[in-house]
Formats: sequence, structure tokens, C-alpha cells
Amino acid sequence: MKKMLYSIAGFLLVALARLPLGVLYVLSDLTWFVLCYIVGYRRRVIMRNLRACYPSKTEAELKKITRDFYRNLSDYFFETVKLLHISDDEMARRLKFDNLDLIESILRDGRSVTVYFSHCFNWEWAPSVTLHLASLVEGKQVRFCQIYRPLRNEWFDRLMLGVRSRFGSVSIKKTRTLRDLVTFHRKGELTVTGFMSDQKPSHGDPIHVIEFLRRPTAVITGTAVLACRMSTGVVYWDTVRERRGHYRIVTRPISDNASAMTPEDVTARYFKLLEQTIDRDPANWLWSHNRWKHPVTLPDNNNEQ
Repeated sequence: MKKMLYSIAGFLLVALARLPLGVLYVLSDLTWFVLCYIVGYRRRVIMRNLRACYPSKTEAELKKITRDFYRNLSDYFFETVKLLHISDDEMARRLKFDNLDLIESILRDGRSVTVYFSHCFNWEWAPSVTLHLASLVEGKQVRFCQIYRPLRNEWFDRLMLGVRSRFGSVSIKKTRTLRDLVTFHRKGELTVTGFMSDQKPSHGDPIHVIEFLRRPTAVITGTAVLACRMSTGVVYWDTVRERRGHYRIVTRPISDNASAMTPEDVTARYFKLLEQTIDRDPANWLWSHNRWKHPVTLPDNNNEQ
């Protein structure tokens, strides 16, 4: 019965993906209305997060951000489904990349690249960078990778892996990150690896507390530790939603060689850039995640500053 239901679900998703995005956005509008005004998906979490991060905003302003967030979330779903059936040309037209020369420069120096990005809509389109960057730099093979946490549902996990590899990138399980990246390095392959490091640390991860969005926040440091250990270059992808169905990712520098910085400094630089991205367009970030479920306090040295 489960196999039959999953087969039906897969058929429906592929059928949806064949529709033009204009039609999908009509369906998205209907979904947005249900999410926002009937279901109220995680509304308490969203409003609690927004109130704490934007104490100077009025309730009316926060409610507008919430309504816009639901619209972006609904668009995210249908835009992600569209990855099952979208041409390279249409994808390249809808998502532009700026300053990729920063990545190319690091690769030409013989270093792999750590790319920080975040749950800003639509992050699932980011792997299309392979349409804009060459897979060979001065005779060296470049491997495009992304780190992911497997989903609990095995069928849905396989579906999302297929979507995320649509443009030729390699999905690496979080638990295999160091092993696989070292393997590529030993083969003489450079890597451009995306890390989504904006959510709360997993159970058992080391906790580092900084001020982020005007409140004490436990953040992930493993990405920076890995970048420093492997002496990679580090950049940040600043996602801009230009209009519906059209995005721009601006590559911003963090370090040409992470080993010249401490993991804490790399992490702090990333979160400062991410904060600027979110403040510019709050509705474009994933507020429904219970990011601050477990309150933390800043270290004494941070409080003194």
C-alpha cells in the first residue's frame, strides 16, 4: 500500500513539474491562502521568532512579514517541484550568479572552496551554479558538492536527492563530509561545497554562542572548523529575491584561506553577512524553524563588548 501511495505521489509531482511556472504560481496562491488563513502553519513559532528578533517592529509589520513569508514558502514548494522538469536555459534565466570570479580565483590558486548559504528562498535552486562555473580549472577537475542531512522518510529522501543532483552536483551526507572531501582532495580534485549552516546545531554538536538577529544564538561551527582544517577559501552566497520566480545570488568574500583565521572568526563573519541578508528581506528566511527552542546566553566576554 505504501509503495502504491508513493508511486501515485511521484506521478503527481512529475505531472505538476510539467506545468509552466505561471500555472504553478496560481496553485501556490491557493496554497498560500490555506497556509496563512486556514492552517496557520507554525504561526506561533514564526511570530515568536519575529517578535524576539525585531522588537522595534509593530504587530502590523510583523503580521505582514508573516503573510509574505507564507507566500514565499508556498512558492518554494512549487519552485522545488519544478526542478523535476525544467530546462537548463530556463533555470539559468531565473537564477543569476554575481561575483563568481571570487570562486574561480580561489580555485586557480589550487584551493577548494567552502560556500556558506542559508535557508533563504529558494535555496534548492542554488546547485544550478554548475551551469555557470566550469568543471575544469587549469586542468584540474572541480567537483560541486552539497552537504545534507538525510530525511526520515526514505522515499522522500531519494526524491530530494534526485532533485538536488539535477544539475550534476554531489550530495554528501553530513556524517561523511570530512571523509568524502579528503578523498576528492587525494584524487587531485578541487571541490566547491555548499554548507547550509544557519539552523540550530544538531544534538551532540559543539555549541558556540554569538549575538545573531539581536539575540543570543547557538550556532554551527563545524563548517568553519572543516574549512580551517582543509585550508579552503570561504565565500558567502547572499540570496536576493528580485521578483517572483527570479533570484540573484551574490558571492561575497569571507576568506581566501580559512587557515589564516580562527573557526570562530569565520563563523562570526558568516552570521554577520547572513543577518544583513535577513534584515534586508525578513520574509525570505525560514522563520518556521524553531531556531531558538533552547535559550542560551552570551559568554561573559561577549557581554562585556
